[in-house]
Amino acid sequence: MICPYCEHDGSKVVDSRTLGESIRRRRECEGCARRFTTHERIERRLPAVVKKSGVREAFDRDKLRQGLDVACRKRAVSSERLDQAAALIERRVLHEAEKGEIASVRLGALVLEELLLIDRVAYLRFASVYQELASPEQFLELLQPLLGGEDG
Repeated sequence: MICPYCEHDGSKVVDSRTLGESIRRRRECEGCARRFTTHERIERRLPAVVKKSGVREAFDRDKLRQGLDVACRKRAVSSERLDQAAALIERRVLHEAEKGEIASVRLGALVLEELLLIDRVAYLRFASVYQELASPEQFLELLQPLLGGEDG
């Protein structure tokens, strides 16, 4: 591991902690003795996402997380909760992907399921774009099942 301070290529691990699906390691540089933190996560062979047009692109957890961020912008949702949601969606994608691919429609549905549990306004934001709502009537149809419940 290259030291971010002096660029020495040797370090020793002084502490390791498991954090859900990753491991946090505190390292000490053998060159300058400064400490820094690294995170390790198992690298999985992720499926391709098949878009409506038939184009295939690699599943991108960062893109998924950014989508969750945009949907939850200015909402009282913690970064940790969004990380948990992204990890859960990724696990479901890995489990459901047949022949190494998943339809973008299914991926979107998984995101909507999580957002509905997290924040109903974020759910509406994502759904209105994802489902390409073209009229106020379509938006009302999306909103109708959510009316009458507690504010999310």
